[in-house]
Amino acid sequence: MKKITILAALSSLMVSQFAFSSTVVTAKHLLDVETGKTLKNHFIVIDNGKITDITNKQHNLPADAEIIDLGDKYLLPGLMDMHTHVVQHLEKDFYAGLFQSPHRALIGGVVNAEKTLMAGFTTIRNVGAADYQDVALRNAINAGEIPGPRMAVSGPSIGITGGHCDNNALNHSFEQKSDGVADGPWSVREKVRLNVKYGVDLIKFCATGGVFSKGTKVGQRQYTFEEMKAIVDEAHTHGRTVAAHAHGTEGIKFAIKAGVDSIEHASFLDEETIALAKKHGTYLSMDIYNTEYTLAEGEKNGVPQENIDKERQVGSIQRQSFSNAVNANAKMVLGSDAGIYPHGDNAKQFARMVKFGMTPLQAIQAATIESAKLLNWQDNLGSLKTGKYADIIAVDANPLENIATLERVSFVMKNGEIYKQ
Repeated sequence: MKKITILAALSSLMVSQFAFSSTVVTAKHLLDVETGKTLKNHFIVIDNGKITDITNKQHNLPADAEIIDLGDKYLLPGLMDMHTHVVQHLEKDFYAGLFQSPHRALIGGVVNAEKTLMAGFTTIRNVGAADYQDVALRNAINAGEIPGPRMAVSGPSIGITGGHCDNNALNHSFEQKSDGVADGPWSVREKVRLNVKYGVDLIKFCATGGVFSKGTKVGQRQYTFEEMKAIVDEAHTHGRTVAAHAHGTEGIKFAIKAGVDSIEHASFLDEETIALAKKHGTYLSMDIYNTEYTLAEGEKNGVPQENIDKERQVGSIQRQSFSNAVNANAKMVLGSDAGIYPHGDNAKQFARMVKFGMTPLQAIQAATIESAKLLNWQDNLGSLKTGKYADIIAVDANPLENIATLERVSFVMKNGEIYKQ
């Protein structure tokens, strides 16, 4: 076998493939995210993109294996973000989408996907993109044409006329309407079927108003229970999970009772709502970092005062709701809402999750094993185990002692291919 350092292994920051039958990644520390135990000096054996063995016995390694020794680093499974918007214009201008073509936004998606992967996030959900742009982006990544994380995508978000998932920026003479607008139980079923037809992995709909839409109240319910039930029933019939954007308490309750798989944002939670989420096994995905970015940078980026005021209204309450959900042992995943703040900064969410109630291990589990369960991909992702995909990251310090070290990922492998040295 041949042992190399990581610098010798790489000729670029793009994908490296080795002409060896096996690749082995090793480091002094390996974090078992299921138990919280740190294993010493273990070797991860990889064949055809999957982990075939994890051992601390070097003599058990394949004779022709290429060994990538990362020294004193800590190895973890690739991180997961369950709420992103990678398809996006690259300018920070809030209204860029009104003046630039959707094709430019898709190019932004290519750039943002690579930034996300380089930050150590090897799997993401993209919850909302016009014209099935995220489907195209996912397909290009899967085909190996561009670097990016593994993506589960929703296509156009479904929402009521004039609601958070509609586009309300221009006056009526422009007849502006978002792709996913639908009203009534049969109309929303048709939208679900259309999204499935064009290749989405999940369905996303807006159950309440939102922060970054014009003219909607953050906590106000949108859609009736009958409409929400129709969306969920149709999606589940087609084997798709459902994510519901929901800030307000009534909208959250309606969505949980309708059978959604996750609540996005979940800002206004009371004890009854948290208990309801636990009863139904509903995941909560709560973006508790981006308030800081919006309040600090929003005005410079052209965010209207209406939206900044709504962020002030929501931020502190959402964080308290997050703490209450953690204390109640609700099911939770990491969802950053990246796109509201710069892509590649996804891991800044971790420090806030710990600040507002999680242990470092719980925060890491939310971004690994729990996210894998939400995606129904737990058999292949979420931990470093034999038989799972070789999605591996490395950091320079113990994240259980300093969670912020996850903001500085130094090594990224996805499917057994190295993307970052």
